[in-house]
Amino acid sequence: MDKDVKSYGFDGSAPQGIGRKVTSVYVYEAPVRLWHWVTVLCIIVLSVSGYLIGAPLPSSPHYHFVLGYIRFAHFAAGYILAVGLIGRLYWALVGNHHAREIILVPVWDKAWWSEFFFEIRWYLFLERYPKKYIGHNPVGQIAMASFLWAALFMCASGFALYGEGLGAGSWADTAFGWMLPLFGGSLDLHAWHRLGMWAIIVFVMIHVYAAIREDIMSKQSMVSTMISGFRMFKD
Repeated sequence: MDKDVKSYGFDGSAPQGIGRKVTSVYVYEAPVRLWHWVTVLCIIVLSVSGYLIGAPLPSSPHYHFVLGYIRFAHFAAGYILAVGLIGRLYWALVGNHHAREIILVPVWDKAWWSEFFFEIRWYLFLERYPKKYIGHNPVGQIAMASFLWAALFMCASGFALYGEGLGAGSWADTAFGWMLPLFGGSLDLHAWHRLGMWAIIVFVMIHVYAAIREDIMSKQSMVSTMISGFRMFKD
């Protein structure tokens, strides 16, 4: 592992355990980790409540305000997601290098594309040995940047639909109401908003699979890194 570790900025000189070397590098600062897990909770609440808003549960005379509670949960999670995105963009400016790597993806760099296609081959089981990255690998950078854009669209379109309920001239209508005519009306925007929900659900499934796969196959921590902030590289 020493050769690979050195090529990515490590010295491989932190022996731990018996018969192996483990190198740890601090990658994700606390605000990034907090944003990640708050976003996870928001996505769960928004997906479940959003689905039920589009396909309501059967009504019952004993539970008159069930859909109202569901809508409240959806709106509250939407606000939290939006505030979290603003905070995440701010931290991309003041945080460390790894806080910026999913905001500024170096698609202009020829070497980056070489790494990107290597990772594609690795995920398709066409490469035998993985490369090790301190932060996100190129495929992860593209995936997370795409998620950020999707989340921004979901917040903007959600607040545009929310503005209909608040009424003309409300802050949501003033700030995001322009999206309604742009997408052909309320019903069409709602369809795009719902499609975005399914796109994010598919992203989450792939993201979880890829993280667990890397944890097992590439001898570098993924899931635990987003808890502790440290990435562990095992020999």
